[in-house]
Amino acid sequence: MDPIGQKLLEVAKGQLGYTEKSDGYTKFGDWYAENVDGDNDEYFKTAPWCDMFLAWAADKAGVADEAGQFASTILHAKWFDEQDAFGDDPEPGALVFFDWNGSNDIDQIDHVGIVEKVVGKKIHTIEANADGYKLTRKVRSMDQIVGFGYPGKIAEVKSAAEKKYVPKHAAPAPGVEALTGATPATGVRTVQQQHKPAPEMVIPHEEALLGGLLAFFLCGTFALAFGKAAAAKTPTTPPIRVRKRGKHHRPAAPVLLPADMTPADLAAAEGETTIMPALSLAAAHEAEDREFWGRIAHLQEDEELAFWDDLHAESTLVGRGTDQPEQPERPRNSHAVPSVFASGPDIG
Repeated sequence: MDPIGQKLLEVAKGQLGYTEKSDGYTKFGDWYAENVDGDNDEYFKTAPWCDMFLAWAADKAGVADEAGQFASTILHAKWFDEQDAFGDDPEPGALVFFDWNGSNDIDQIDHVGIVEKVVGKKIHTIEANADGYKLTRKVRSMDQIVGFGYPGKIAEVKSAAEKKYVPKHAAPAPGVEALTGATPATGVRTVQQQHKPAPEMVIPHEEALLGGLLAFFLCGTFALAFGKAAAAKTPTTPPIRVRKRGKHHRPAAPVLLPADMTPADLAAAEGETTIMPALSLAAAHEAEDREFWGRIAHLQEDEELAFWDDLHAESTLVGRGTDQPEQPERPRNSHAVPSVFASGPDIG
């Protein structure tokens, strides 16, 4: 018997007789949606639950890593096959995968259960969602079985993988005799020490030169490190972000408004500035008009005075007759008030 599958069987036997609700709800699908599906999809609560029951049982038995947790029977069978734990031999504790058309094709698997025992050519199983709605025992023939998944083999593969690499600790530090070649008892060397030339004496000027080079190297290293640190602190983007459509520049940090100003005031001011070009143009035109009419105003006054002068002259000639001496003509640019208004008959 598969040792991992035996734990599954013990849990499965305790659930025999469970039936789904009228709407297809099962506690196993509910558990799968909450604990296995990353999206907590409500679909699983009423979905076909033969494989989700085995996922639930594997969790309760503590063998989820070896038995797998799937809602799809096809993916479950392929998972066993990819780990070389899928085969044709019936074994108690093994998961059994069915194709009702008898194709022996993993991609055509319809159903899954767990083998309880094998009697001759008959396979006794415990299956969820059997007969469409319950968890019960069934007796199957090999005609509709695609293959078996063996949780025990998954455990063996995991154990072998863990044993492939065994960390080796460092060897103990060598003793004095290994370093010097002397035995602890006699202290006599067994390996002849190679002769080494005496260290050369460094003359003063060479020592000063080496000191200068060392100081230059240290200063250069410090300057390079300081430059890298300063470059790292330099912002890669400008502190002012330019917004499109002619909006104002916005600083990286918000600017505090005066106490008597609100964002609404800013919005209103911004709205007013959008029509300033048109207002400025209209003001310029108005100023130009004022200047123009101001320059020709005296011309209009001269025309009006000339009209009244002509009218006065004609009325004077008619009043005194042609034998009276002609009055000298007044200059046209005179601003005197016409006599017709200065004196004359009262009009009732």
